[in-house]
Amino acid sequence: MPSTRRLPTLAPLLLTLVGAPVLAQDVDPATLYEVTTEGTSTQVKAGGQGTFVLAIKSKPGAHVSDEAPLKLELTGKQLTPAQKTLTREQSVAKKADGQQFVDPRFEVPFTAVSAGKGTLDATLTFFICTEKICARQKKTFSLPVEVQ
Repeated sequence: MPSTRRLPTLAPLLLTLVGAPVLAQDVDPATLYEVTTEGTSTQVKAGGQGTFVLAIKSKPGAHVSDEAPLKLELTGKQLTPAQKTLTREQSVAKKADGQQFVDPRFEVPFTAVSAGKGTLDATLTFFICTEKICARQKKTFSLPVEVQ
């Protein structure tokens, strides 16, 4: 016959085992990816052209949803982006053969209006997913560009 005295020592172990799956699901979606603007032109001559670059890099086990909406909105101060609203279709990154998901990358030309300090403002909305979750993410950026 089992001893009831062992129950108090097993209780914390049982709670840990039962609670573990719940903790595994409580992942912060913002930790599943990085957004980078590496490669964006930071100095442009007045009347000249530069390029705004934005890339989403998902971490292992996560991916950017190719079914949910993805939108990149651009505005500029002393800078005029060639496109103001972009979707997944304008991503320059394309799926390779056998690749299930691709991390989006955008390269948008912009024109410098006049000399001084310009800025490019971007708002990115997308969904990051794992096997268990799909979460909407919204990120904003303001990048300085020196116009000479």
